[in-house]
Amino acid sequence: MKKIILLCSVLLLGFSPAKLIKTKIGDGITMSLPSTLIPMATDDIVNRYPSVRAPLGAFTNVDRDSDFSVNISATQWPDADIELAAKFFKSGIYNLYDRVDIISEGIQTVNKKKFIFYEFESRVNGNKMKETERQAIFRYAYVQYYIGKDRTLVFTFSCPKDRKPEWQETTRAMMKTIKIK
Repeated sequence: MKKIILLCSVLLLGFSPAKLIKTKIGDGITMSLPSTLIPMATDDIVNRYPSVRAPLGAFTNVDRDSDFSVNISATQWPDADIELAAKFFKSGIYNLYDRVDIISEGIQTVNKKKFIFYEFESRVNGNKMKETERQAIFRYAYVQYYIGKDRTLVFTFSCPKDRKPEWQETTRAMMKTIKIK
């Protein structure tokens, strides 16, 4: 019986949120990130974010399979349209994947700013025509949007679905530390 209690304690402690460290993401944007996330190398940013606009910040873990980034969206919305923007962004998420299972969603206030958020699991079907791409890809993600007067910021965390238990609480905690000036 003592061994079972000890094992349960170890398992529960093993999935507790990681210690978060205050990190400057860009001008006027700070938040707390786990020390296990390190800034991405330039080559990783170029390969993972092929865009004319580089992310404001991009971080990955040592295994390079769990990523966090902050981007400026090309889409801008007036502050009064946050509910309409939420529907638009949700539709965009559904268009990116073959299957989406929403875990939680809504509008939340973080440090006196309103954010739209989506926490979900996704599936991208494999390509049966290509030998190396036949397997479906399953991911866990938490995406949070801030709609400002002059820009829309997108905060995204993503990891393999099987790593969700170790990242979910940490991700939820870090998304509640965002400060925008």
